[in-house]
Amino acid sequence: MDVKNFFKIFSSEEQREPDPFIAENNRRFEKVTKNLPLKDYEFVVFDTELTGFDAKQNEIVAIGAVRIRDLQIRSNETFYALVKPEKHLYTRSTLVHRITPQELVKAESLSDVLPRFLEFCGDSFLVGHYVRLDLEFINRATREMMGGVLKTPYLDTLRLAMAYNELKHGHYYEHSNLHNAYTLAALAKEYNLPEFEMHNALQDALQTAYLFLFLVKKMKRHGLRIMDDYLKAGRKWKILL
Repeated sequence: MDVKNFFKIFSSEEQREPDPFIAENNRRFEKVTKNLPLKDYEFVVFDTELTGFDAKQNEIVAIGAVRIRDLQIRSNETFYALVKPEKHLYTRSTLVHRITPQELVKAESLSDVLPRFLEFCGDSFLVGHYVRLDLEFINRATREMMGGVLKTPYLDTLRLAMAYNELKHGHYYEHSNLHNAYTLAALAKEYNLPEFEMHNALQDALQTAYLFLFLVKKMKRHGLRIMDDYLKAGRKWKILL
């Protein structure tokens, strides 16, 4: 391929029109209000299982999600799907999430699963535990398949847990042993929350939903009221993660 044709193709890919869902998502959240109480928002709490942590090299093998409305978990409104990876059916991550190559062979492709997951999310705000990693994989897929990325606001329960500890203990609280103390399992145990199966996308989403509601309730007692309060509380810990 000559240079002229290469840049012609590259340019056409760059100018690709975004999928209608992505375009509407970007319009919807460009000016979304963030000054209402949390109970006035709907959330989708989600988790992914991955073949590794590098979004350029690794892939999604499962997505799980549950809806929260009126600050209540809607256990009858869930999403779960296995995803067949394009590159490798077996990696060392199999030992963690315990999804076998035999299960993945029968699974749908991400191009089939992703639109259904996005439809489930709709206009809900997103919640996850260390959600930046999950969104990196999701947005890489939407960019490649749908011509753009999600602009949906999100709350990270890991960051909220750090903010909650500072609210309880003061500005000089030291977040020692960050990677162990703030795992989903460790926080669930610390706060005596119902415990779910680890490293299953839907079960982790449910675990995160319970943690989210616990933190919202506790942080409300420290003066947090509207959506923007929680977004700002979590945002300050971005530099550490």
